Amino acid sequence: MWSANSGSINLMSKVRLTKPILICFYGFPGSGKSFVSRNLSESLPIAQVSADRIRGELFASPRYDAQENAIVVHLMDYMANEFLSAGVSVAYDINATRQAGRRKLREMAAKNKAEYLLVWLQIDQDSAFGRTQKRDRRTSDDRFTEPQTQMSFEKQVGTMQNPKDEPYLVISGKHAFATQKGAVVNRLYQLGIVASDTVQENIAKPELINLVPNPILSSLENDRRNISIS
Repeated sequence: MWSANSGSINLMSKVRLTKPILICFYGFPGSGKSFVSRNLSESLPIAQVSADRIRGELFASPRYDAQENAIVVHLMDYMANEFLSAGVSVAYDINATRQAGRRKLREMAAKNKAEYLLVWLQIDQDSAFGRTQKRDRRTSDDRFTEPQTQMSFEKQVGTMQNPKDEPYLVISGKHAFATQKGAVVNRLYQLGIVASDTVQENIAKPELINLVPNPILSSLENDRRNISIS
């Protein structure tokens, strides 16, 4: 067993990856990034490195300022590099909002001879904000998440830079995890790191529908082994 706070190695995972991959996430606050990241780490041989959990363990009263963010990202990068260099895939659980930051993550993957995948969770803005107001601190996904007001939510959305001229996978933040997982496994197959029989066992539906209206997307343009680190 490997643990930061708690963790486990599940040797019974049906999915076997032929090389490590760095999976990153992009989407509105409340779109389901941590939910998908955690569930992937529990059902695939992927280590979850969670910004919310690292921050919650390091800081009793998080400020979410630039200095604190830099410390969290530094630790995430260190752990992700350690896992990837050991041949372990990583779910890098922080909102990869900026193009420059995603470029550095692609470089990290390349340096460690790993594949890279950006998962874009799409959901309408009103639904995403509504979810942030209903978070349950008793659950593992919500325990350390940043509190959101309408102002802080809109500020974060305003700084987001949609993926452009870079590889990414779109999944719906409103679909069940079985369907989300199916889309991810299918992309892993396309990248050549899982076998076709694994794809058939793990895909719930053949394709997904983009549920985000075009005006919302356009507005954003303006600007272990199954190991879980908790």
